[in-house]
Amino acid sequence: MALDLPDFPWDQLVPFKQRAAASEGGIVDLSVGSPVDPTPEVVRRALADATDAHAYPQVAGTPALREAIADWYGRRQGITLTADQVLPTIGSKEFIAGLALWLGIGPGDTVVFPEAAYPTYELGAALVRAEALAADDPATWPDTTRLVWLNSPGNPDGRVLSVEQLRAAVARARELGAVVVGDECYAELGWEPPYDTAPTPSILDPRVVGDSVDGVLSVYSLSKQSNLAGYRAAFVAGDAAVLADVLAVRKHTGMMPPLPVQQAMVEALADDTHVQQQKTRYRARRNMLRRALEDAGFRIDHSEAGLYLWATRGEPALDTVSWLANRGILVAPGTFYGPAGAEHVRVALTASDDRIAAAAQRLASARRLAGS
Repeated sequence: MALDLPDFPWDQLVPFKQRAAASEGGIVDLSVGSPVDPTPEVVRRALADATDAHAYPQVAGTPALREAIADWYGRRQGITLTADQVLPTIGSKEFIAGLALWLGIGPGDTVVFPEAAYPTYELGAALVRAEALAADDPATWPDTTRLVWLNSPGNPDGRVLSVEQLRAAVARARELGAVVVGDECYAELGWEPPYDTAPTPSILDPRVVGDSVDGVLSVYSLSKQSNLAGYRAAFVAGDAAVLADVLAVRKHTGMMPPLPVQQAMVEALADDTHVQQQKTRYRARRNMLRRALEDAGFRIDHSEAGLYLWATRGEPALDTVSWLANRGILVAPGTFYGPAGAEHVRVALTASDDRIAAAAQRLASARRLAGS
């Protein structure tokens, strides 16, 4: 019997994309969070230098990579980890989709994820025929909960969970005997104080977990902060016992990050300069786009961090998608991310400076026409 998988929603955007593309000056595609800026030279050079990769790579990662991941958590988050508490992955999405399977979760169990969430959490539950539950309030998580996904900063809404909120979630997950995972790949891209000068809180923070990371994992990706989406470079950290179980499965299935990518990750993790440079680019784009949207009558909710603006005109999401498509701008409807997004659209910052400027100009023109 075929699995009952969630719908793949992006096909719904095809007619809106065609309409936006027909606009004078072409489409401004703000629907997908795929980086457009160059991969840093220091990373590209490391990849090139490691292309003599004739042997199978280590599923667990090279010692240098494991040390670099642990050092990054220590330097950027103040979290002390050992080599057996980190594990590289082939991007973060495969880990999110597969974790429920690798943990032995199945029918009768519940996988919890945010009320506004991208679809992969639900997909992971569907793959093992577990119950999928979108619920932000830990008090509502049922006794059958075996896996909890948190996402901070959130995709699509850019919401940041405080230390207190993370601590409450971890406490409830531990009470239920569930593994709780923080999906944190936008942590370096905070915009509102205090996140504009430091990473957003991690689920592994001692203020959250106390003196033990038992039952707790953090997932991170270099796709956003280092423009490495094409490298599939990510990692997970936390409970060594859980990671040992996951590693055993990954060894059997041959889930090996390519050795050149592992070496590139070492260099990317050690260099904070390119991350701050990229953040500066995104900040300028965000400021321009947010101002244009608000001037055009949109309200921006949450969006304290991450690569998106969570915008609303107080109408059904697809009506807003249509309104923007008529002006050559393509965005993602909030309905892609659950009922909580019924009146929102997700507007990505991942377009070049000139395309962001074009979007802002089109929004300004729409405002002028509305006022004339």
